[in-house]
Amino acid sequence: MNLEFSAPDAGKLRVQDIGEGDVKIRLYEGRIVQGPLRRTPVIFKVYPGKQVGGIESDLMAANELSAHASLQGSSNAIVCQNILMLLGGFETKTGEQWLAFRNDGKYTAADYAKVTSEKLSKAREHGDQNSWNPYAKDEIFKRRRKYVAKLLQGAMRGLAYMHDRDRLHQSLGPVSVVVNTMVEKEATYLVPQLRDLAFSVDIRYSELAERSMLSEGLWRRATAAAAFTPLEKRAFGIADDIYEAGLLFAYLAFVPFCETGVMDSLSLRRLLENTFRLDIEAMREYCLADDRLVEAVKFLDLDDHAGWELLQAMLNQDFRQRPIAEAVLNHRLITGALVQGIV
Repeated sequence: MNLEFSAPDAGKLRVQDIGEGDVKIRLYEGRIVQGPLRRTPVIFKVYPGKQVGGIESDLMAANELSAHASLQGSSNAIVCQNILMLLGGFETKTGEQWLAFRNDGKYTAADYAKVTSEKLSKAREHGDQNSWNPYAKDEIFKRRRKYVAKLLQGAMRGLAYMHDRDRLHQSLGPVSVVVNTMVEKEATYLVPQLRDLAFSVDIRYSELAERSMLSEGLWRRATAAAAFTPLEKRAFGIADDIYEAGLLFAYLAFVPFCETGVMDSLSLRRLLENTFRLDIEAMREYCLADDRLVEAVKFLDLDDHAGWELLQAMLNQDFRQRPIAEAVLNHRLITGALVQGIV
């Protein structure tokens, strides 16, 4: 297909550090100018060539391409709307790998949380009337709770789709979930999508014996957790994704409900893993004593502490006791009145 992309000015270019190794990923906005997909907006994900990114860069690009190909399947297959759509890819003369994805949203769950947290801080600083009007404040947080629950629901639908097709995500986090709107009033139309599948792992039994530099960390953790057989390794991999999804849920439950600087992903992970050693009830007692976390506690307390219960399940120290993605989707936090915006 013939593609045309916008100039990489400050408003069009975003640089993403994958966080493993030294590979830097560039993202460009563009559009398709010919063929049946003409005028379709796209995001180009550009992996550097071997000379810049080394062999890891090529492995990541090839793995992401392979993961999307397996998930999207044939043209007649039903494709999950909660996974970013790959439209094609090519390699330049300099060895760069360009993957073209349909542009269904520029922002991520991390962007949403940052903007929302900043709004709370500004409202406090400027004495926004909503900060002292109980009715207006309740409406704001009611919409926020619905938006966050829908965001988690969409991310888990994408993850369930991947697991059903023998694929792990292995990079799940706030920056790997794209949103088509950050407006909480539009939560009904929110369609979160998973992206960043460069470290995705194929968990078909025929592939579990394979080893690569992209998956060796996962299988090391599996061995440390006494998962030795193919069945145990597969179960560990799925549970490992669920754990990261639990950390994503914790992030969404706290950061958008707190002012800027009160909580971030790193401090939240340290609290959960180091301070409280995944004892969610102890974490709740700690949060109850901090007035800055009151709205996060209210959210997790809804429907007889549904949020805390789900967190404890997803972050269970024993990987064998964590729920599968479908069970998370069937939890009352996601299926109940919260997503409907009633509570």
